[in-house]
Amino acid sequence: MVPAFTIRRATVADAASIAACMRSAFEAYRESYTLDAFADTVLTPETVGERLEAMSIWVATDDSGEVVGTLAYRLVDATTGHLRGMAVRPEWHGTGLADALLSAIEAELGGRGCTRVTLNTTPPLERATGFYRRHGFARTGRTRDYFGMPLTEWAKLIGLADALGTGS
Repeated sequence: MVPAFTIRRATVADAASIAACMRSAFEAYRESYTLDAFADTVLTPETVGERLEAMSIWVATDDSGEVVGTLAYRLVDATTGHLRGMAVRPEWHGTGLADALLSAIEAELGGRGCTRVTLNTTPPLERATGFYRRHGFARTGRTRDYFGMPLTEWAKLIGLADALGTGS
């Protein structure tokens, strides 16, 4: 039986719970990240507030209201959205929660007129790159330095492109 969860926009009141979710999701990768990259990836309640000012953060909550998954986005331009900070607590892996979060954000971006969505991953996140690949994302060929680690860009066509069958 799949546990129940609710997806909604985050508020400042969710900051500590979002930070705890991110810490839980990324703790297994701590040793694979540089100190600065890990600090930039795993937010604190204070930096969640900063990200809320720059991006729209969505959360998945369990029956008790605890944040068990999160994903943020920002508009890059009129047709492109950028995802950041996908995190799902390990005990929620395989429940469909990550699929639901991604679908909700893609629908939001499509509703805002976006036809393309991008995100970045680091080498330790092999499971995440497999997830993104299964959801139609492909590497763009762009890689940049992320606090001493390679950061690879991925992109996907959404919205109208999907409806026409031309999405990736």
